[in-house]
Amino acid sequence: MRLGYPESVKIIRVPCTGKVDALHLLRCFERGADGVLVVGCREGDCHYQSGNFRARKRVEEVGRLLERIGVGGDRVRMVNLSSSDAPLFVRAAREFHEAILAAGPNPVGRRPRPQTAPARPGAPKPPPQEATRP
Repeated sequence: MRLGYPESVKIIRVPCTGKVDALHLLRCFERGADGVLVVGCREGDCHYQSGNFRARKRVEEVGRLLERIGVGGDRVRMVNLSSSDAPLFVRAAREFHEAILAAGPNPVGRRPRPQTAPARPGAPKPPPQEATRP
């Protein structure tokens, strides 16, 4: 039996969720993600001892921050599963996907990059433009 989760779900594997920093989570939103679901080991079963506890704390902190800035703290969530819990992962991914669809697109979104390349160190600066009068 093949289990499927929504196509919009992008999986990023890490050795331990304890390595997921709050900055990583915030960058996801800055780069346009509508939501972030962190899936870690069951509590008490972390190979790295307390990584999943650290991850949960960071996810909660980011949720509070997102709530304060108006993005919505419900856009980041953590679930704890065993590697053998594929059906539970699919269910969690689908439920989160539906919640994010209901919340709408990320209000921060992806910002367009500037068209000009950054100046090389030591490169001459362009001359200032003169103001023209009508």
